Amino acid sequence: MTIVLATGGTGGHLFPAQALAGELRRRGKAVVVMTDARGKGYGDAFPGADIEIVPSAAFSDRSFLRLLTAPFEILAGLVLSWIKLGRIGPGAVIGFGGYPSVPVMLAACFSRLPTAILTPDALLGRANRLLMNHVRVIAANFPLVRFLPKDGSKIVYTGNPLRPEVIALSGAPYETPSPAGRLHLLVFGGSQGARVFSEVVPAALALLPEAIKSRLDLVQQCRPEDLETVRGLYEKMGLKAKLAPFYKDMPHRMAWAHLVVARSGAGTVSELAAIGRPAILVPLPHALDDNQTPNAEVLVEAGGGWRVAQKDFTPEKLAGMLTNAFSDPVALARCAAAARSLGKPDATQRLADLVEKLEAA
Repeated sequence: MTIVLATGGTGGHLFPAQALAGELRRRGKAVVVMTDARGKGYGDAFPGADIEIVPSAAFSDRSFLRLLTAPFEILAGLVLSWIKLGRIGPGAVIGFGGYPSVPVMLAACFSRLPTAILTPDALLGRANRLLMNHVRVIAANFPLVRFLPKDGSKIVYTGNPLRPEVIALSGAPYETPSPAGRLHLLVFGGSQGARVFSEVVPAALALLPEAIKSRLDLVQQCRPEDLETVRGLYEKMGLKAKLAPFYKDMPHRMAWAHLVVARSGAGTVSELAAIGRPAILVPLPHALDDNQTPNAEVLVEAGGGWRVAQKDFTPEKLAGMLTNAFSDPVALARCAAAARSLGKPDATQRLADLVEKLEAA
């Protein structure tokens, strides 16, 4: 039986879709990925899957011309999706959010095919909010807030499918810092880094008590244009720091860390929970519908970290939080355990099980 995956083009949509596609292929399913024109380059990301392109558009586009043409592109995508789904005859259609998933999922719902959407954030994204009352199942990662379907019984908590590198480290022990040992701090702000971290973190570390600063080992992701400036600041204060614009082995960096400072995208929070690392989370203030704050609250309420709004994220505030955290290693280890209690390293299997139930219904 063939399973169709409808996905947007960002990492938050693609990574879970990739993970599910791999698991479904291992279970003997054929997989078809339906997305917009960007999907022409997705062949390597979905080995063994067929890629089908459908037109789509976002009403959030700032171009006036694009706004005018968006309804016609969406209508064309809906019609083409209906035709393609009729030809494929899938056992189930699973949406991963993003505007390219909307015409596919609407066509699947109109065709009365078994449907589900995955929401990795604690707050349903705009595309998924359009679909939530039409699909049969909502696979959720965190408890949902603010925007809820009329029928809450359709929500199933599967977790967010994770990269194999993260799953492999889900049992990595947390090594509580010894009184005189090294302190491992990891700072990252998404795939492109975060300018605010480049500005605030060096100034905050300069304010730390010498007893903590002298023991600190830092790994920080920086935007390329900030790299040399930040490196110079750390060299002046004699701090042992490793800086790069991007780390391919980020899960291993997380496992190494005693404490993490990061944004609170769904993928980041899911990976912190799976590996079990405490974090100071600074939600992206310009995210659509402020979707990162509820994600951070999930970790905070479990006792696995702290949240600070970017407007309050000053050098003095961060220095105080780091000093308090590193001054009580036992409490820090408890935070790590609390974070791990939220982890669902078997989320991919759970989601694949759900797909098979949908298929058999």
